Amino acid sequence: MFCEITEVRNVTSLGAGPIGGGWTAHFLANGYDVKAYLHDKSEIEDFYNILKTAWISLKALGLAQGASLDRLTIFNDLESAVEGAQFIQESAPERLDIKQTLYQTLGTIVPQNVVIASSTSGLMMTNIQEKCSTPGRTVIGHPFNPPYLLPLVEIVGGKKTNPKTVAWAESFYAASGKSPLVMKKEIPGFVATRLQEALWREALHMVANGEATPADIDNALINGPAARMAVQGQCMAFHVACGEGGMATNLDQFGPALKLPWTRLKAPELTKELRDRMVNGCTEIASGQDFKEMALQRDKSIVAVLNAIKQSK
Repeated sequence: MFCEITEVRNVTSLGAGPIGGGWTAHFLANGYDVKAYLHDKSEIEDFYNILKTAWISLKALGLAQGASLDRLTIFNDLESAVEGAQFIQESAPERLDIKQTLYQTLGTIVPQNVVIASSTSGLMMTNIQEKCSTPGRTVIGHPFNPPYLLPLVEIVGGKKTNPKTVAWAESFYAASGKSPLVMKKEIPGFVATRLQEALWREALHMVANGEATPADIDNALINGPAARMAVQGQCMAFHVACGEGGMATNLDQFGPALKLPWTRLKAPELTKELRDRMVNGCTEIASGQDFKEMALQRDKSIVAVLNAIKQSK
C-alpha cells in the first residue's frame, strides 16, 4: 500500500514556522532529501534562521551519513513541493479551516500511497480529514518542540484513518530517528501536551495567587524534578522513589493526599494582572537576552543531556 520504509528518501515539509522548520532540519539531519513548502517568499529568511540554529545542535548530536543542508529545496508552489514526495509532514497554522482546506487539496494532488501527517498540537484528525477525499492515509504526527532535538512524536489516526497508516507512520518515524508513541484513542491534547498543560495550569494559579513568581516556578522545576524526568518519567520516578514497595507503597501512603486542596485542575481566569505578572516575570528571567540567544543556549543544554543519556546506557 505504502512505500517501503527503507526506500523513503524524499520528504516534503509544509510550513515555515518553528515546527515546520524544525521538522525540515530533523529530516535533513537524518539524510533525507527535503522539499519545504513556504506559503510566502517573505518567510524564507526566518526559515533559514531556524535551520541554522538547529544545525548547530544537530551536528553536535551527530548527523546521519550524507546529511546536508544542500539536500533542501524550497518551494512557494504547493503542487511542486509535494511532487515526488514519499512522506508529507504538515505544519500549517493551527486553524481548522486552513487545515481542512489544505487536506482537501492534498487529497487530490498527492498519490494515495503517500502518508500525510499533521503536526497539530490540539486539533483532531477526524476533523482535519473531514473534507479530504483520501482520508485513510492521513494521521497525526505531533512532535515536541524543538522537533529537531526532542525525540517524541505522538501518533493517532482519525475515524477514517486506515490502521495500516498508523502502523506505517510508527515505523517511519522510528526509522527517521524519532521515539514514536501510538495513542490508544483520539483525545484532545494527546499525552505529552496534556501533562504539560497540567503543570502550566498549576504555575498560573500560583502566580495569580501571589504564591510564587515565574522565576520561583522555573527554579523549582529545573532544580527539582526536571533532571530526574530526563531519565525517569513521572510513573517510574514515583515507583523507584518508594523503594522495594514501589508504586504500591506510593499509592497506599500518599494516595489520600491526592485530594488535598493544593491542586487546582481548572485553569485560572487570565486577567490582565495575571497576564502582566507572567510577562514581567519572564522578561526579568530573560535578562535582556533575545530569542536567538535563548534558543541556542536551550539547544546546547538539551544536546548535552541527550548525549549524557546515550553514554549512560
